[in-house]
Amino acid sequence: METRKKSDGSSENIIELRNLRKVYRVGDEKVVALDDISLDIKRGEFCCLLGTSGSGKSTLLNLMAGLEKPTRGTIRIKGEAIEKMSEKKLAKFRQEHLGFVFQSYNLLPMLTALENVSLPLIFKGVPRAKRDKRAREMLKAVGLSTHEKHKPSQMSGGQQQRVGIARAFVAMPEIVFADEPTGNLDSKTTREIMELITRLAREHNQTLVIVTHDLQIAGYADRIVHILDGNIEKIEINNTRGGSNEEADNNNISSTDPVPAGV
Repeated sequence: METRKKSDGSSENIIELRNLRKVYRVGDEKVVALDDISLDIKRGEFCCLLGTSGSGKSTLLNLMAGLEKPTRGTIRIKGEAIEKMSEKKLAKFRQEHLGFVFQSYNLLPMLTALENVSLPLIFKGVPRAKRDKRAREMLKAVGLSTHEKHKPSQMSGGQQQRVGIARAFVAMPEIVFADEPTGNLDSKTTREIMELITRLAREHNQTLVIVTHDLQIAGYADRIVHILDGNIEKIEINNTRGGSNEEADNNNISSTDPVPAGV
């Protein structure tokens, strides 16, 4: 399989999925969460996995993030087959290359905003002075420079998610995964959070993969991958990004032909 190169010399595809299948056992029955998924995601791309509850979109994100193993198929990130990695090697790989934004924020309640944001840098062995400096810069970038000593219980949902975003980006990961990152937020805060995530990723050419059921969120992406019953139903190219508009910018999204999952 050929991986093309961009003019700046970087590898075009940072994530390559081939024939992914995931089957769960529930009692004596087999439940097929993903049937036969093949997909490439480019470096610096904002890719949205869009689907209803139970479509398989979150399972697909979990496989890409190395949180679950596929029943069959390959997952290559930066050319490495992560499904073959040991848990120890996979944990180190995630630490070095991946960031995560969660719907429920997943902040540690006993830690301040600054301490929560610093956590990925602690795991990487960054000295305290340097990590605190970087965490303060990230809190400033997400508009929370005055909240560094606040604990999660002292912040609104939107503020907590901003801390979660700062934590995801603080170590400058090449890929950020986000599973329904605005699911617990109102519409105004949702727009603010999506504009923030998009801006941070664009500034450093980071790849962003977001799972959502919301077309408004999907409007921010470069590509929208529709997931239905464990397969790719179709892929849409967003010609004019800008989910910040009040209405979903559906006229600026062009649909490709439905793609077989194995293509």
